[in-house]
Amino acid sequence: MPEERPTMPPVRLRTDAELARDALAAPLLARAVRLARWAEQGKPVASGGALPEGALREATELLGLTEDEDGPLYAAQAWQLAVDTGLVEIEEPTGADGDGDGAGGDAEGEATAEDEFSAVATSGEELRLITGGGPRDILDIWLDGFETVLADAAAPDLSDIAAQIGDGGELDLDALDWDPEEEAEFLDGVLGNLYLLTALDEEAATAPVPLPALVASMIVPEDMDEPTDDILEEVSEAMVRLDDQFRLLAPTGLVDYQPVDEALIQEVDGEGRIQEPETGQELEDEDVSRYGMVRLTPLGVYAVRARMLEAGIDAPAVGDLADRGADILLGALPGHPEPAAQAEAEQWLARRTPEEAARELLAAARGDDEDAPLRRLTCQQTLSLAGAEAEPALREVLDDRHLGGLARVWLAERGVVGVPEPSEEMVFWLTVDTLAAQLASEGDSAELRDLVRGLVDQSGSFFDSAWRVDHPATADVLEAMGRLHPDKKAAKEARKAAFKARSRA
Repeated sequence: MPEERPTMPPVRLRTDAELARDALAAPLLARAVRLARWAEQGKPVASGGALPEGALREATELLGLTEDEDGPLYAAQAWQLAVDTGLVEIEEPTGADGDGDGAGGDAEGEATAEDEFSAVATSGEELRLITGGGPRDILDIWLDGFETVLADAAAPDLSDIAAQIGDGGELDLDALDWDPEEEAEFLDGVLGNLYLLTALDEEAATAPVPLPALVASMIVPEDMDEPTDDILEEVSEAMVRLDDQFRLLAPTGLVDYQPVDEALIQEVDGEGRIQEPETGQELEDEDVSRYGMVRLTPLGVYAVRARMLEAGIDAPAVGDLADRGADILLGALPGHPEPAAQAEAEQWLARRTPEEAARELLAAARGDDEDAPLRRLTCQQTLSLAGAEAEPALREVLDDRHLGGLARVWLAERGVVGVPEPSEEMVFWLTVDTLAAQLASEGDSAELRDLVRGLVDQSGSFFDSAWRVDHPATADVLEAMGRLHPDKKAAKEARKAAFKARSRA
């Protein structure tokens, strides 16, 4: 039997048009587009696309980066992105043997002295899509560029590579101590953690995450109360590495990143370490920020989700269920974080008239199976968002054993007149059904404990009647009430009632 696909909580995505605007505003792509237009009439370059030194200076000036000491590097990175994404095309000279796998040259994009600048760079077809294509075309170009930068971020530092080249000009991979798969997996895991935070708590995700906490979530074992010195050293090394990676990724628009204060980075045995605060020292907010702060942007959420889908992970987005049946909706919403669940329900309702939506939801909520109580509670929550035009569908089920109680709740909340009073049997059945749904969704929660106490306090004879309720979950609910009620006498009565219910069944 095939394994089930991993499932992530749903995220709320911006529209393609909004995301495309974010992509075009990202510094790296914006610079690449400007350079592609600059190359429209043709620019002499080396085989593979490297800019001559003079052209690189011109590109740096065009981008307004001459005052920045890293300006030539940023210009070279933007040019490389333009080449990688097809915004710029390289026409190689006849008989050229360039490998075409990049802009060539050194780390700053300059060609070596022996390069002949006989190739020609011109704007590519992808540049036409930037102005003449749709939002999806722009996002596809941005994703291609992001993937190349992500691969670069997971690669070792060029200075580390140079240090491991032996006298014979051969690279000693063992001495480099770099596992490309492991490095890529770690970076993917970090981005996955940021994605999960965004999906689970949209409000919390608007605040940046301290880099130490993010790295610790990847390295420190969950069952470790106090990290060992070795673990702390590993966290420190990973923070330095991740700081470099986020600095590289931030211009793509993937993350908002406040880098680690360089005054905190020290060299130990030839490797970067982050200075740790003194033991027991309380860090103020501004002190924490010195260790790096990161947040996944809406464009970043889109990109990480795209990578997850490609990897076979089920990464739903709010709105995916809008055209699905009510049974699918009611089965999925309990697993959604509350804001995402409401947004999903609203989009589902928007595709139907209130009356049509209510009938479909009510039909899907029926049943005596184990999941039915939670399905009905979810139905009730979804119907609370429906307009008054749904009233006829709710009136139709007033005498329904499964739905009559929740229909009366809906009508009463809207002040509808002429609704018959429910029978005592229906009231108790709805009570058991609601408690069963709460147990299924939250377990023995504090909220359920308060609900149980309130029910018993309102009716001193609750258990005398509750055990007779003809509901599949009656005994389980009464047992839970016995566990949750703080009063020993009431808890004992609940357990007795549960025993009677099982005997009756």
